[in-house]
Amino acid sequence: MTERTAYFNGEYLPESKVCVSFRDRGFNLGDAVFDAERTFGGEIFRLNAHIDRLFRSLEKVSIDPGLTPAEMTDITRETVARNLPLLAPGEDYWVMQRVTRGLNVVGGELWQSSGATVIVECTPLPLAARAPMLRDGLDLFTPSHRRVPPESLDPNIKSHNYLNLVMADLEIRDRAAHAWAMLLDTRGFVSEGIGSNVFFVKDGELLTPNVDYVLPGVSRAVVLELAAMEGVVAHEVDISPEQARSADEAFITSTSFCICPVRSYDESSLDKVGIPGPITRRLIDAFAKEVQFDFVGQYLDALTK
Repeated sequence: MTERTAYFNGEYLPESKVCVSFRDRGFNLGDAVFDAERTFGGEIFRLNAHIDRLFRSLEKVSIDPGLTPAEMTDITRETVARNLPLLAPGEDYWVMQRVTRGLNVVGGELWQSSGATVIVECTPLPLAARAPMLRDGLDLFTPSHRRVPPESLDPNIKSHNYLNLVMADLEIRDRAAHAWAMLLDTRGFVSEGIGSNVFFVKDGELLTPNVDYVLPGVSRAVVLELAAMEGVVAHEVDISPEQARSADEAFITSTSFCICPVRSYDESSLDKVGIPGPITRRLIDAFAKEVQFDFVGQYLDALTK
């Protein structure tokens, strides 16, 4: 086998045979939700938590995937198992479940659709591409685009429609080698970046944005658990850009990165004693112990291949 396999509406197919119709509402309306996990040494981390979040998103947007959470879990495990032989040494997978409302009904009303389109797929993590960010730290920038407010769309829906985040990323992409957009909410407080939550450290304590205005990631939840175990106080609060710029250190969390240090916020250095800072380092070490895997080493090793 030389081509990865994906699950598509009841079948396991070579990726090249997975063809989504141009009439699919996920394609032409962004009417879809997804979730994403990663593997560590080929094992999916906290799959149940991700499947639970996927089904919460599906419930919020009234999409019936035609599968139970247990069936989606089994399909995900089977998809990864079929693709493990294609991983190169030292690699791991990004794993995705994608569910759209299905196809528009030709000649019907906009609200009409066929049954759901369900895809489960995996792709190797971009280890070499992202390794310099983990090594050096990210440069966070505030774009002019504000995050879609909860009055317009519940941030707890992990939607396929990323245009708001994509436009923010495009705006700041050329400002630094490791530029990362960190949007403000419509009230002017720090919210989130593309596929990522943010934490700031001030006087030894963590600050992270209020869950009412962000999609609370599974990696974010892991960090909050680990912080409690490490005796690091964490606050879920509104954070102004001024507070962000004056932080002692910062990091983002995401499925692929786990934890990635931040070296600056809007060109204000957060590198007080080196990257990563001491609290970030403690949490990275705790995260590695939790997953029983040196994920930072995995990224950095990719630079030598």
